[in-house]
Amino acid sequence: ATEHPWAGHWQMESYLIDELIPGVAATFGLDGDRLGITGHSMGGHGALTLALRHPGVFRSVSAFAPICAPSRCPWGRKAFLGYLGQDESTWAAHDASSLMAQQKSAPYPGGILIDQGLADKFLAEQQLLPEAFEAACAQAGQPLTLRRHEGYDHGYYFIATFIDDHLRHHAQALKD
Repeated sequence: ATEHPWAGHWQMESYLIDELIPGVAATFGLDGDRLGITGHSMGGHGALTLALRHPGVFRSVSAFAPICAPSRCPWGRKAFLGYLGQDESTWAAHDASSLMAQQKSAPYPGGILIDQGLADKFLAEQQLLPEAFEAACAQAGQPLTLRRHEGYDHGYYFIATFIDDHLRHHAQALKD
């Protein structure tokens, strides 16, 4: 965040990249060269943007029902105005679809996995826009597995049903 009152304490990107990940790796003896990232909804957006803004930090990325183009949806525009301010030219640096569209080649040649429930009210309200990320991946040559699931919404059972696939996705990328 760059706007008052959030700027003083809403620095999640630097906290995760500069503090939490190195701290956890050091505390638990993790291999900092073999990291994957995933998230759900806004956390899915965060996973995608962190992976794209910090090439080389993560070997794999996946998301559940991520907000894929916040600068193009009502909720995201409201959030970006509050956290990043009126200058919309700064928003692209925090928009997963915009970041992917800027890629000259596939940053994750092993693929990105996204699962989306088709009964998700946020999808119906045009808040998630996975098609924007899908188009940006196609433009960049980024392999993407975007799975759309009938009957699943935005909640716990959706994630619980498909989490094993995400763990396998990451395990495959991290095994070397």
